Amino acid sequence: MKAAGKVSLVGAGPGDPELLTLKAVKAIASADVILVDDLVNPAVLSHAQPSARVIPVGKRGGCRSTPQALIERLMIREAQAGKRVVRLKGGDPCIFGRAGEERERLLAAGIAVEIISGITAGIAGPASFGIPVTHREVATGVVFVTGHTRGDGEPDWAALAATKLTLVIYMGFARASHIASALLAAGLAPDTPVAVIAHATTPSADAMLCTLSALAIDPLPPRLSSPAIIVVGKVVKYGALHSEEQPFVDSISLARIPSAAQ
Repeated sequence: MKAAGKVSLVGAGPGDPELLTLKAVKAIASADVILVDDLVNPAVLSHAQPSARVIPVGKRGGCRSTPQALIERLMIREAQAGKRVVRLKGGDPCIFGRAGEERERLLAAGIAVEIISGITAGIAGPASFGIPVTHREVATGVVFVTGHTRGDGEPDWAALAATKLTLVIYMGFARASHIASALLAAGLAPDTPVAVIAHATTPSADAMLCTLSALAIDPLPPRLSSPAIIVVGKVVKYGALHSEEQPFVDSISLARIPSAAQ
């Protein structure tokens, strides 16, 4: 009987292929089968063996996705056939990447599994626009939260607002106005700085600054699109330090900041 293979749950980083970790590169290079999420930069696959089987298993908010149960069955089947399997995810597999539930299913099937961390967009995206998610003077911590929950669930915006920490909201682009209104109702000040960062660390990266009240009222400008994160808190003001434009305005269609790399 052929020995069972192994599954590596690998974070591909936020988009820039140069932000891939060395350990991730080694795992990709040794893989027989690679299951690739939709948000992974295709350039990352340049590290794969020519003989590796690449299986797209796209997952993107608001679009048709590969069923999670099917992805798990594929990983188990290929590993049981003795293959070295890489499940390649955008960002970090443990930050809204389903690594926990996938690891649980694999272990239950008797499959060896490892998690290889990646740089998450919630840190790299703001940093690429000069925004630190923590700062000794204005933010002693950061909270990562999803703006898109299963069913009718909703994050506890009042509890999040009460922390006074930086909020980094994933998968909230389509609900940006609702989220801003909820945070205002929870007690955050209308002039709280906000950054909406789209396609973080890629050539098409873009960001805009506004106030929380503006985000609650005005539509997002057409130039911005998903995938995007929303950063709420005083740290956002540091993104304006290299911008010649007015940083926080009443209309979000006017406030654009360049990448710190530009």
